[in-house]
Amino acid sequence: MIKKKLLLIQSSPYDPQGNPIKRKKLYFVGLALPLLAALTPGDWEVEICLETIDPVPFDTDATLVAIGSMGHAIIRSRDLALAFRKRGKPVIMGGYMASLMAEEAKKYCDSVVIGDAEPVWEQVLTDAAAGTLKPFYQAPLTTSAAGTAYSTPMPRFDLIINKSIGNFLPVQAGRGCPNTCSFCSVACLYQGHYHQRPLEEVVRDIHQVRDLGFRRFLLLDDNIVASRDYLMALCQAITPLKMTWFSQCDITIGNDLVLLKALADSGCQVLSFGLESISRESLVAMEKGWAHPDEYPRLIRNIQAAGIDISTEMVLGADGDTLESIEATARVIDELGVVVPRFYILTPIPGTRFFDQMQAAGRIVEDDIHSYNGTRAVHQPRHMTPEDLTEAYWLLYRQVFSFRSILRRTLLRPGTWRNLPLSLFYLVVNLTYRNQIRRGIPPNIL
Repeated sequence: MIKKKLLLIQSSPYDPQGNPIKRKKLYFVGLALPLLAALTPGDWEVEICLETIDPVPFDTDATLVAIGSMGHAIIRSRDLALAFRKRGKPVIMGGYMASLMAEEAKKYCDSVVIGDAEPVWEQVLTDAAAGTLKPFYQAPLTTSAAGTAYSTPMPRFDLIINKSIGNFLPVQAGRGCPNTCSFCSVACLYQGHYHQRPLEEVVRDIHQVRDLGFRRFLLLDDNIVASRDYLMALCQAITPLKMTWFSQCDITIGNDLVLLKALADSGCQVLSFGLESISRESLVAMEKGWAHPDEYPRLIRNIQAAGIDISTEMVLGADGDTLESIEATARVIDELGVVVPRFYILTPIPGTRFFDQMQAAGRIVEDDIHSYNGTRAVHQPRHMTPEDLTEAYWLLYRQVFSFRSILRRTLLRPGTWRNLPLSLFYLVVNLTYRNQIRRGIPPNIL
């Protein structure tokens, strides 16, 4: 019997010249492809291509090509799908962006997996082998009687650990978020639901990472603080392993000093927060009114006092933002000592409530959704022109990633000498981001 073959591709975003971004090393490895490989039956051979560091095997003998992407790399995914279909290969697409715009994605491939792949993956492969792929596949996660837990096998990291990747691997604890911000793709797909994996499975996967020789892991979760008891139990299980890790959650964790100590004791070094804006009006407009910018300094000080460093993500161009508030954001990042800040222009992604709101108000100024890349304003902000917003975005990046700001936020911050290797790592990340910004490439998780 001829063995079937599956080619899994994680596409790379385009640079400003229209070329796929390439790197010598991919530090942040996605979990989706190793997990899909683990879900694939043994009568399939599986190959993973991480385009940022791997050449795309256009001459593959694969039975099926499956392409995922992160964020605006969806444009490259579309082009790869067309290229493989011209070569006679059946192609499926998936991931957040393809799920939000499934009808659009279907124009370029044979089939789209909408949302989580676990409930439908076996059927996808059965249909692919029979030549009967359906246009769309979608099903809810299988949950426990309590309605919250879902189960996955151990990811096939054996397919990527010999590639040029960083010194950590991803482990997933949960998906979804109880918050429902209007611009957020997670909120759109999960509708305020948060799904947790069984604690023993998460610990099992962390053990696998350690057994593979890694001493750090990235805990993937859209909001790990959504269940305090679960997170506390996870910290207790991680602590004896003597590993270091980082994750993301909402900023309100800064109110819980007991939980912060448990996180730090378990090896948590960095937490990333979607602060979004220093304007309360903007947060309310984005349906994130539970966050209060005037509390950010206190909450961040509490987190830093526990020994945990801060990474942030913010969006520019919401209804409360002005050119003055965007300029002030640079000072806030400096004063808060954020070691790794990132910014995006608020973009009305089709499928989100923000897109519907902007479209209904006639405020979308660019109809070509394939040009949306988060670095150019495509909607009409309330207090500035789209062109002014785009200019302010790049100016902010240049200010935040000046040499002075980088040094202040990395080597000259309190606690630098307690963990000099980590501080040097932050310095390298910031200098890498600075180089990208100078080339017109926004910092990303490559």
